[in-house]
Amino acid sequence: MEILSAFLDHIARERRLAANTVEAYGHDLRSFFDFLEDHLGEPVAIKAFRHLHASDIRAFLAKRRREGLSDTSVARVLSAIKTFYHWLDDHHGMENPEIAFLKGPKRQSRLPRPVSVAAARDMIETVEASGVEPWVAARDAAVLTLLYGAGLRISEALDLNGDMVPAPERLRIVGKGGKVRLVPLIPAVRRAIDEYARLCPYRLTGETPLFYGVRGKRLQPAIVQRGVQVLRGALGLPETATPHALRHAFATHLLSAGADLRAIQTLLGHASLSTTQVYTGVDSERLRAVHAGAHPRG
Repeated sequence: MEILSAFLDHIARERRLAANTVEAYGHDLRSFFDFLEDHLGEPVAIKAFRHLHASDIRAFLAKRRREGLSDTSVARVLSAIKTFYHWLDDHHGMENPEIAFLKGPKRQSRLPRPVSVAAARDMIETVEASGVEPWVAARDAAVLTLLYGAGLRISEALDLNGDMVPAPERLRIVGKGGKVRLVPLIPAVRRAIDEYARLCPYRLTGETPLFYGVRGKRLQPAIVQRGVQVLRGALGLPETATPHALRHAFATHLLSAGADLRAIQTLLGHASLSTTQVYTGVDSERLRAVHAGAHPRG
């Protein structure tokens, strides 16, 4: 377990992987170590990793699949093992080519599913007109407007502190892996934040959250997710209409309006352009649907 702790500390501190990724890798590797203890018939020592074969890893992955893991989850488990072996090679000189060339199940690519322009507008307007306390309605509208108008992840929006009031024209965001980006705030987003700040009954400073829950603590993602679930029912939207679908909509609607893919990558905080390119598939699907619906022979 000491070597696992050292590895997890490395990917968290030096590689700056997201906390959720570090947690998932830790869970996967603990499961792997438990399997090896039974598989090898003895406690696992570091030297054992040098002599493992691809067949040992495949046996573990087959076990995980029998336990109900999807192809995507099995691919993540293999990624955790290969990343661990890469670290073993770098820090302990423990190369194992058999493991390096292992391939996992092919992941099915799934396009992001954004909400439409009309649905995004309806979600925000419905929240603004809800019968809850005015400051809570303004808060929820400001959060949704940030997700759709600035493309933030829900965690990024809720991590903001009160020192950004009045809302600036550009917002400094610390995203996944500690990556910093500057996001411009359009007037509609700034107005929504400032209106919430005007009505908020709690102090807003650099030491306090920007978005409060009703009990005076930092607003939690589950509250926003439940609120969007209620909106889905009220507006007849599909289950794919989630808070993250508003971030997808931000990117897709910018692309449809002619925005440059590199600019969208920067705004979203994607490390790789290939991550942003999935939105070109969404736009292509939309264009095909428009063509099929509008053409006389469609």
